[in-house]
Amino acid sequence: MSLLTANLDHLAVNSPNPESIANFYGRAMQMQVNQGQAGEYLCEGRERRMVFYPGDAKTLRYFAWNVPSAEALANLRNRIEDAGIQTRPSLSPFFDDTAFTVTDPDGHNLVVGCDASDRTRTPGLPARLQHFAFGTTNIQPMLDFYETTLGMRISDNVFADDGTLRSSFLRAGNEHHILAIFVAAQNAFDHHCYEAGEWNLIRDWADFLSEQDILLDWGPGRHGPGNNLFFMIRDPDTNWLEISAELELVTEDRPTGAWQHREKTLNSWGKAYLRS
Repeated sequence: MSLLTANLDHLAVNSPNPESIANFYGRAMQMQVNQGQAGEYLCEGRERRMVFYPGDAKTLRYFAWNVPSAEALANLRNRIEDAGIQTRPSLSPFFDDTAFTVTDPDGHNLVVGCDASDRTRTPGLPARLQHFAFGTTNIQPMLDFYETTLGMRISDNVFADDGTLRSSFLRAGNEHHILAIFVAAQNAFDHHCYEAGEWNLIRDWADFLSEQDILLDWGPGRHGPGNNLFFMIRDPDTNWLEISAELELVTEDRPTGAWQHREKTLNSWGKAYLRS
């Protein structure tokens, strides 16, 4: 099966106070905030956009991938339906009616669409919405869905000392990952990340957030899998938001790497939050 080509386009996150959290993202991530027709709040900036809906904190309503062409969109839909998996109309206010929704084994909604608009010239510091992560209680069915059914590839796996799989980093192009899946105590949204591109922009983002009185929660540091520089902050619902730079670029035939589940894998520079 050929490698899927897709980018993370936007996330739709639930919140008890969607207006407040949308305004935080507007301020922290330099995005314009507008209210949608269904009570949601739409945030749009330079190569980044988010949607916030009323609902339980720290839950994901859906995530959305952008594929490179209408043909790629149709081919992916056919591949999913040929596997016996139902597709449904799009949940996204950003995509047109050619987009569709599919649900993964943990019940997360994935919206796939094709939007060729150029958002690189929008004002603001560079930071492209690039990846996000799930926690799961049953990782293998999730990997079967994303790797076997959808056509992603695993760049790196992380293993416990007893050899059990703890996390996987999956790609859909030449970036090390656009999705990470961690073994966790419950199925849940874990974090999301914006790729700034280079180390100096990590500095610039940290300076900008300091001006907004938004404190760093973790980092700066360097991840093992992906080899990227990073720091993380918390939004008002305590969701983790990551700013990254210099994520590893890989070739299609790159072999899957193996790492040990320890602090130095998550942060080669120092302290790390190990998921239990």
